[in-house]
Amino acid sequence: MTVAAPSFATRALHAGRSRLAASSRATPIYLTAGFEFDDFDHAANHFGTGEGFGYTRTGNPTVGAVEQQLAALESGADAVLVASGQAAVAVALLTVAGAGDHIVSSTHIYEGTRGLLLDNLSRLGIETTFVDDIGDPDAWRAAIQPNTRALFAESIANARNDILDIAAVSSVGDEFAIPLIVDNTLATPFLLRPLEHGASIVVHSASKFLAGHGSVLGGVIVDNGRFDAEKAGHNAPHLVLPGRGGVASVAARHGGSARIAYAREAVAPRFGTTPSPLNAFLIGQGAETLGLRVERQSRNALEIARWLEAQEGVESVDYAGLESHRDHSLAQRYLSGGHGSIFTFTLHGGLDAAHHAIENVDVFTHMTHIGDVRSLVLHPATTSHALRSDAERETLGIRPGTLRVSIGIEDVADLIGDLSRVLAAVPELVVT
Repeated sequence: MTVAAPSFATRALHAGRSRLAASSRATPIYLTAGFEFDDFDHAANHFGTGEGFGYTRTGNPTVGAVEQQLAALESGADAVLVASGQAAVAVALLTVAGAGDHIVSSTHIYEGTRGLLLDNLSRLGIETTFVDDIGDPDAWRAAIQPNTRALFAESIANARNDILDIAAVSSVGDEFAIPLIVDNTLATPFLLRPLEHGASIVVHSASKFLAGHGSVLGGVIVDNGRFDAEKAGHNAPHLVLPGRGGVASVAARHGGSARIAYAREAVAPRFGTTPSPLNAFLIGQGAETLGLRVERQSRNALEIARWLEAQEGVESVDYAGLESHRDHSLAQRYLSGGHGSIFTFTLHGGLDAAHHAIENVDVFTHMTHIGDVRSLVLHPATTSHALRSDAERETLGIRPGTLRVSIGIEDVADLIGDLSRVLAAVPELVVT
């Protein structure tokens, strides 16, 4: 008799369950810098094979349990938990690219990631080409160079809700044996699992929806476990060639999991991206209720977006759940269970109207964060996207009157009431 795979909700609660402590149903917190060795041979074996635990920077039981949990939620083979979402992006890119290499990235990405590509990786000899029309596979194909080592994009882009056609872009990558890395933070694995559509690697800012309560930082890299040394080896000599001292190659030792093994062995610990076991525990606790929260947040967001679209003071609403959104059909194809809870809307009256709204919300919290159980609001043009030119912001759908919201789990009537009170004054701010 074939046993059906557990559902998402069941995996969220049971995947990665630790049995290291006799009767602890909750994952134990191993808040320790290091671990005792039983004897001389135990220490030598650990350093020779990497098995077991020696020092939390290279492995910890609490962290390991949460890695298994998040890998299961993303339908991945394995995962590496790190200290922040930015660390996850950096580790993923440095796992596949090095000096003299090239990355092709969507233009529609988080500004911190864009800064990493333009200001930091460029200093290490890794160059990036940006694709504006991410819905055109030929645009991705045209940007690929002989030294391209990764394609990078977000499943739902911050902030205009551009939806990535994952299958189409990953197919382009497959033509050249180049992995597609998808930042799935906004969609979460509850709504979308990019590895199931052809992506090779998924990254998250676990500080957002996975943890869910705005209390800790964390990030995760999840790999599909399908690295093909024969096909992709020419793009990844560091994975297929012997290591220092004649050590067998990463691919020889780990097969299809070579990429994530290299991230765990040679990138994350050496760049010091280790998360606190306490933070790992809280991320794992948050992930257990991910589906419940994201379902409620998505439902609230759709109701609020529909309401905003009908308001006199609102010029436009960029939410993929609305039929008016340019990528609504893609959202219908890829997202299941909702359309996410982060979107932008633009007010008539420009900067003055946005300033008024920010200064007068009550239920919404004004802060730079997303994916919280609480509803948040921010003015992108003067904060997250301040370093972009006016033309670049226009391309991204960010204008002086644009506000970004991250919808929480409050009663939707209270959220609409808060916005209604604030927007009542917007028509008066429009210059006639």
